[in-house]
Amino acid sequence: MPYFTTTDDRRIYFEDNGEGQPLLCLAGLTRCSRDFSFLAPHVADLRMIAMDYRGRGRSDYDPDYMNYNIFRESHDAIELLDHLGLGRVTVLGTSRGGLIAMALAASHPERLAGVVLNDVGPVIEPSGIARIMEYVGKKPVSKTYDQAARVLKDAMEPQFPGVPLERWRKQAEIQYEATPDGLALRYDDALHKALLEQAATGAIPDMWLFFEALRDVPTGVIRGANSDILGADTLAEMHRRHPGLISADVPNRGHAPFLDEPESLDIIRRILEAS
Repeated sequence: MPYFTTTDDRRIYFEDNGEGQPLLCLAGLTRCSRDFSFLAPHVADLRMIAMDYRGRGRSDYDPDYMNYNIFRESHDAIELLDHLGLGRVTVLGTSRGGLIAMALAASHPERLAGVVLNDVGPVIEPSGIARIMEYVGKKPVSKTYDQAARVLKDAMEPQFPGVPLERWRKQAEIQYEATPDGLALRYDDALHKALLEQAATGAIPDMWLFFEALRDVPTGVIRGANSDILGADTLAEMHRRHPGLISADVPNRGHAPFLDEPESLDIIRRILEAS
């Protein structure tokens, strides 16, 4: 399996598939490279690169959980690009991955050919923050993927009406690891402590400053029409501050779209063409 070692000696897992224009895929807060499984069949013509952040998926957990922050994670992304010998790439960031993309715009703008933000902006809606803090670090109660699929469907139906149980079954396989004792998290549960302490110490930056660093970068935003993370007012302000921004609302989707929807694929392709 492909790994690289960071400058602080953490082994980071990544996937590098296909040929063509490189697309670096950065997953959500508690997710990993598997998060782009639904997108992959639609970008077979691209070089699709995805990584597991430290403390997620197959990557090393960090004994210092305060390293679970967007600055360290963005630096790990740059080290991955250096490891692969890549200069400029288009970045597709879902949720946390989008925040990392904004951090990259502020620290390494020369490495960004384009950016697609999947259901995230500089402001996270309070209701979304509350929901995230409710589940991060908690082990799943479900013992099987079938049980987890039903739990996900019931919980997500208000934001994702009509999504079939089969899709949630696949999502459960992406999110959880099957063990002899039932399902387990695919990430370090200390991530919850990191979020609490970063909020308490004021370590969370003003993301508007980072977003504005994207002003000269082709940028697209995919927003779930039912999202509790990216509000319509925030998206409108993003358009005001980035006149070249393109965006689309994905109907019957919340946080975050699966990325195989026509609206999502259209935004991704338009940014790739502009990159």
